Amino acid sequence: MPTRILITDFVWPSTAPEREVLVAGLGDGVEVVEAPDGAEETLASLAVDCDAIMTCFAQVTPAVVRAAERCRCISRYGVGVDNIAVDVATELGIPVTYVPDYCVDEVSDHVMALLLTWNRQVGFYDGVAKAGRWEGTPSPHPLTRLRGQTIGIVGFGRIGRAVADKARAFGLAILAFDPYLTANADLPDGVSAASLDDLLAASDYVTVHTPLNEETRGLIGERALGLMKPTAYLINCARGPIVDEPALVAALRDGSIAGAGLDVMESASPPADHPMFALDNVIVTPHVAFLSQQSVLELEVRTAKATVDVLQGRMPEFLVNPAVLPHSRVELG
Repeated sequence: MPTRILITDFVWPSTAPEREVLVAGLGDGVEVVEAPDGAEETLASLAVDCDAIMTCFAQVTPAVVRAAERCRCISRYGVGVDNIAVDVATELGIPVTYVPDYCVDEVSDHVMALLLTWNRQVGFYDGVAKAGRWEGTPSPHPLTRLRGQTIGIVGFGRIGRAVADKARAFGLAILAFDPYLTANADLPDGVSAASLDDLLAASDYVTVHTPLNEETRGLIGERALGLMKPTAYLINCARGPIVDEPALVAALRDGSIAGAGLDVMESASPPADHPMFALDNVIVTPHVAFLSQQSVLELEVRTAKATVDVLQGRMPEFLVNPAVLPHSRVELG
């Protein structure tokens, strides 16, 4: 019986790189199945006789996991695992892997790109120049020197720390909030720990880098936005539901904050008439902060390697659910 790998979805041109890794590690008998769509019924049907599932954005729900009676590994193409029923996988003895460090440079670069776009009013002045207005038209938000301003980083993991490194080079003061930061945490030079409330009140730019879970869903809501300066900007390149979208729309409309830069929204595919898109003080990119030729290739290869490792009984580089080990469907050494 061939080793069967289900790929639920992907957003790159082909799965050739991961197929190469899978064949090299599991032999020519490996069968890779690409799901035609991400519907729960489709994935559950295809998962029935698969040995592993590799997933990007598709929802690997409890029903899909329970249908995968032969499955010995679920591998996430990416950082967050909020699209996978990890608790059910753990219950059933299925190791879950992920790649939490493949796009640290890309996402932190994207944060700085959005920050600089607002700070230098690039979008506004692009329109002004193209309209032939070269006489020094003032921007709706006055240009201010970046050095000496404050960036607040909500979530101080790999990407948050990379943002801090880059922000330091621009002369920004840096505040960090993370519930896992201890009082004696070893913080990089120039970074000060702060409570979330203090960070929101003091920052000129707030950038979000927490995982999405029940504690962080809606973390940046009406109350949090109300603590921010009216001249401050919110940046979210993490997960859309961390920000309460209706509250953000209201804050942007009434000037409670100056603007926002979003790479993610509550819906993976928001409609073109979404009220956010009618606002001039929002910049939106379509979930591309992770994207570069290098990062995508690395993601494909490392996700496939993690799958091979688990199927061959080796501990993967990054295991999401170590609680699975005592009763795992495959013994990991």
